[in-house]
Amino acid sequence: MGARLVKRSRGRRRSHTVMSEINVTPLVDVMLVLLIVFMVTAPLMTAGVSVNLPKTASKTLSQQDNAPLEVTVDKKGNVFMGKTAVKMDRLKEILSTISQENPDRRVYIRADRSLPYGNVMAVMAVVSSSGFTRITLVSDSSAAKK
Repeated sequence: MGARLVKRSRGRRRSHTVMSEINVTPLVDVMLVLLIVFMVTAPLMTAGVSVNLPKTASKTLSQQDNAPLEVTVDKKGNVFMGKTAVKMDRLKEILSTISQENPDRRVYIRADRSLPYGNVMAVMAVVSSSGFTRITLVSDSSAAKK
């Protein structure tokens, strides 16, 4: 018996190498959708209680505090801490407790412009007597008279 020659085909061989490039197109699509969602929802998350702020020509405060307290008085005279309605005597208790932990925390007072000056000053007095010294009255400077 003679030796048989086996002819092997020497065609193209496929090399199985690892692909080192990342397809970023789906990531860009997802990021654009998220950007649009945040742009639409961010203005809706600014304030819990709607009040008609007084107009002023003052400059906007920089956000130097991480989480300032927000006390709001609506046009009916109801007082809110964040989005929660509170009575004036309960407001003093809550603010006193918070000021013991951090007396340097800034307090923003937002009040409707139709309120009498005395009502706003009463809220300011409660905040001040609770131990806070950094009290800011919030106004709407976007539509100030020129």
